[in-house]
Amino acid sequence: MTNKIRVLVAKPGLDGHDRGAKVIACALRDAGMEVIYTGLHQTPEMIVNAALEEDVDVVGLSILSGAHMTIFPAVLKMLKSKGMKNVLLTGGGIIPEDDMPKLKKLGIGCLFTPGAPTTEIIDYIKTEVTKRKKSKK
Repeated sequence: MTNKIRVLVAKPGLDGHDRGAKVIACALRDAGMEVIYTGLHQTPEMIVNAALEEDVDVVGLSILSGAHMTIFPAVLKMLKSKGMKNVLLTGGGIIPEDDMPKLKKLGIGCLFTPGAPTTEIIDYIKTEVTKRKKSKK
């Protein structure tokens, strides 16, 4: 059994630009995390089913399409319905500042915009997963 943080990186919707998601996936892997990249054009159902199958600690969504106010809540609701309440849902992309507090209020983790340092994302995930694992005990 491994103690590595397991992260699912997903690209929901029709957006085909995945360079940022791949950069983040590589940075997380290089930081010692196990990373599962689902590829492009994932539905919320596909993402949650993969998260359940892979027994992940984190789901990270990369959204550039403007569908963040629909996709994040849908994925969060499905995670909870599958009993994955301790899984961190985070992500980034093109997300207006005004929408971030609304998503956070729903229970979505920190959201990162283009140009965010990968070290900031790595530190956030490590800190948040550690907190969640301690609260499970």
